[in-house]
Amino acid sequence: MTRRDTRTGAVLEEMVLAALKQEGYNCNTQVHIGERLGAGKHKVDIVAEDAAGRICLVSLKWQQVPGTAEQKVPFEATCLADVILKSGDKHDKAYMVLGGEGWKLREFFAGGGLRKYLVHGDLVEITTLERFIARANRGQI
Repeated sequence: MTRRDTRTGAVLEEMVLAALKQEGYNCNTQVHIGERLGAGKHKVDIVAEDAAGRICLVSLKWQQVPGTAEQKVPFEATCLADVILKSGDKHDKAYMVLGGEGWKLREFFAGGGLRKYLVHGDLVEITTLERFIARANRGQI
């Protein structure tokens, strides 16, 4: 059995962290944010706070070659929305950042295709790595 290379996720995290920190966001990584809809501990890749105290959650997904990551996107979006709803005013928004070239449904997800299927889809923005970095560079997370 071929072992999965998980280093690509760490590289993605470092790229996103660099962009956020350059714009003054205070960031913490691998933060326990609650329970995953009764399925155990939910950790998010990055919790970012801006100078005004607004906090957002950032979940990173890397798909280098076609695989199963696409099947995880709807569940992660649902779990992130659940955390935001339960947090009261603690978390303002969540982002799911899709990196890599192995996505078949990248534009469907990043173009808002899931929103009509998720009751609270407006709480989670699914975006590409490039679009997220551009927003972070403008301080608009």
